Amino acid sequence: MKFNALCTKVLDTKMKIRFVLLILKIFLFNSHYCLEMDPLGYIAYCPCMGKFGNQADHFLGALAFAKGLNRTLVLPPWVEYRYGEYKSVQVPFDTYFKVESLQNYHKVLTMEQFMEKIAPYEWPPDRRVSFCYMSRGNTNSCNAKEGNPFGPFWDTFNIDFVASEFYGPLNYDINNKAVADQWQKKYPPSKWPTIAFTGSPASFPVTDENRRLHKYLQWSDKIKNQAHTFIKTKIPKGAFIGIHLRNGIDWVRACEHIPESPNLFSAAQCLGYRNELGVATNEMCLPSKELIIRQLKRTIKNINNSDGNASNHKTVVAVFVSSDSNHMLEDLRAALKRMNISVIKFDTPNPHLDLAILGEANHFIGNCISSFTAFVKRERDVKGFPSSFWGFPAEKGGSKKGVIRDEL
Repeated sequence: MKFNALCTKVLDTKMKIRFVLLILKIFLFNSHYCLEMDPLGYIAYCPCMGKFGNQADHFLGALAFAKGLNRTLVLPPWVEYRYGEYKSVQVPFDTYFKVESLQNYHKVLTMEQFMEKIAPYEWPPDRRVSFCYMSRGNTNSCNAKEGNPFGPFWDTFNIDFVASEFYGPLNYDINNKAVADQWQKKYPPSKWPTIAFTGSPASFPVTDENRRLHKYLQWSDKIKNQAHTFIKTKIPKGAFIGIHLRNGIDWVRACEHIPESPNLFSAAQCLGYRNELGVATNEMCLPSKELIIRQLKRTIKNINNSDGNASNHKTVVAVFVSSDSNHMLEDLRAALKRMNISVIKFDTPNPHLDLAILGEANHFIGNCISSFTAFVKRERDVKGFPSSFWGFPAEKGGSKKGVIRDEL
């Protein structure tokens, strides 16, 4: 009996040791995938204004805002509007950009990681409050999920809000320490661990001081490799110019507002934030076919005849065209035929690959008013690559007020 009792005790002890070891293994395994909670809180938001160019502008401002409050920024998926689909599609942030490069600047994690690992503890369903400056619609609420893309965005993560919080008159000028202190005082992390904004906590266009943050926004390996493969296999060996033609019907209508809106969209990128370099013209917003061909030929000749091109290694041999509507391929090929210049576009619509390719061009000509062009310009500024804009500076002897034309 004593022997049997001793054996049972030994077996029990072994089982306990094995159980403890198993728990330890599970803990060690899971800890590899766990994310450390940020006691200083989180910033989340819906990138619900405009297409990619606008969302990218807002993102840089939101990144600076989170840095100013020292809260972790939850990287939202990119909101896309695809032909034939009545609801927006949410594409994970890291599909297009590297998370680790942003972490060199500030604390960030993807929305998917946040909802899986953090939200159950720091932002449970009964504590999900939407933040907005003031009420939206006719109710005393942020109406955070009203309309597209607001509803589809939050529904992607099964998020519903139990209340609304109006943060006005606070603003996003986090470079002002007094403003940052007001945010911290009104919304301390101990009481508000997660601040979820109905829209982006940033201004549009991106402020001058936040443009520099673009250097932390680096393409994912997939996008970068696809762009390099296209350049290597589809563009003739030599230098190439990248151009952006914004000429869809929505843009034609937007350009009609230039006379009364000289700071329209991203005009500050060439005109300055106080119009210190001039005012926007119709030719900047919707350049004519004649201006495009004339300026493109002049740019090619200037590059090919430059002193640094004596060895012919920078001779322009191709033009890569990105457009939301009319790429003008036939017009450009006819105009550049005698110069033996190839004119190329990506086979299927892919704005992100277009952006990555434009960022690698030897020279880039874009639309001063467009936030799509602004993305390319910021990336090229980081790399030290040259860029210019259609119709800017205005040609000598040309009209400063151009004429609005139908879509090319």
